[in-house]
Amino acid sequence: MNSGLKNLHAYPFERFAKLIEGTTPADKSAISLAIGEPKHPTPDFILETLKSNLSDIAIYPTTRGLDELRNSIANWLRQRFNLSQASLDADKNVLPVTGTREALFAIAQTIIGEQSKDPIVILPNPFYQIYEGAALLAGAEPYYLNCTEENKFIPDFSSVPEHIWQRCQLIYLCSPGNPTGAVVNQDHVKQLLELAEKYDFVIASDECYSEIYINEEEPPVGLLECASNLGNSEYERCLVFHSLSKRSNVPGLRSGFVAGDSELIASFLKYRTYHGCAMPLHVQKASIAAWSDEGHVKENRDKYREKFSRFCDILNPVLKMTPPSASFYLWPKLPDSDTDFARKLYTSENIKVLPGSFLSRDTNDVNPGENRIRIALVAEVEECVEAANRIKQFIESNY
Repeated sequence: MNSGLKNLHAYPFERFAKLIEGTTPADKSAISLAIGEPKHPTPDFILETLKSNLSDIAIYPTTRGLDELRNSIANWLRQRFNLSQASLDADKNVLPVTGTREALFAIAQTIIGEQSKDPIVILPNPFYQIYEGAALLAGAEPYYLNCTEENKFIPDFSSVPEHIWQRCQLIYLCSPGNPTGAVVNQDHVKQLLELAEKYDFVIASDECYSEIYINEEEPPVGLLECASNLGNSEYERCLVFHSLSKRSNVPGLRSGFVAGDSELIASFLKYRTYHGCAMPLHVQKASIAAWSDEGHVKENRDKYREKFSRFCDILNPVLKMTPPSASFYLWPKLPDSDTDFARKLYTSENIKVLPGSFLSRDTNDVNPGENRIRIALVAEVEECVEAANRIKQFIESNY
């Protein structure tokens, strides 16, 4: 039995289920703002492509995926992040994956090795829980970097002691951040790239929220983009993880990709060949259609922009709400306990939000998620407006 299993924490949604166990919600329509599952309709052209290729289920797919899929991904990366044609080879630098969740987990199993007896994986705090589980099950020790209001929710790499960097084999970067929505800039990435070169660790950049942002003129930068700008055209020690789930409203399609350092991609391909998680051909063809269209992505951003504006306008008089630079989450600070707030809101208004402390770990007697909640504005506009009005009424009655 893998000894790391005993160190795994309960998943946040399991903890929330226990939090509300034995309670009765208000007799109102249920609204869930707890899970980051997009509820906008899937574009028709993606569904039609999927349906028209269902006969491909009779064919085994390859782990490497179709040439057309890797080419469509490479073309999207070049256009979105201003990468040169020569620097990004669809055969060497791109690998389709069945959703970024499993790939973010599997990369730790590929990277963590015997070159260090006490390997460390660095991750932001709060964080997407897969990072921690991946580290523990790969036999590594997680090291948490608190992302707080004081550091604008960006990991402070200069706070990490040298002896930690010396043991680090992998760092998870999440930008735009979950749950904070914070976005790193070129200077942050430059510092991290210099540290990776000095201490020889891999950067796994989770960029699955990169296509949901407020300012249409300022899309979030990506790790490969920053590396290229700094002359690292081979993307050494760099891997980015992207998904169609949020970008194209297809979370059940389980389609994403990993791109970057060709040697790391080759090793990851070898691991995945044994792992047995090739993307079905009809999913690949629907993915080609999705990566090749930007119109539906802009329409998606417009919806989120409207929701953030209306939701925050309603709640700002009673609870300060600042729309994030990117992602579809709000991360407000509360007047008291996040768990009490979430439980009372459920029983009073039948609305689910996720306590911030469920997404964080205690470090030096501090939990950066305490007294915060994560609100996922994934529902359609009118349901989000209804939720905002109920939350406002709840706060006015209880605080």
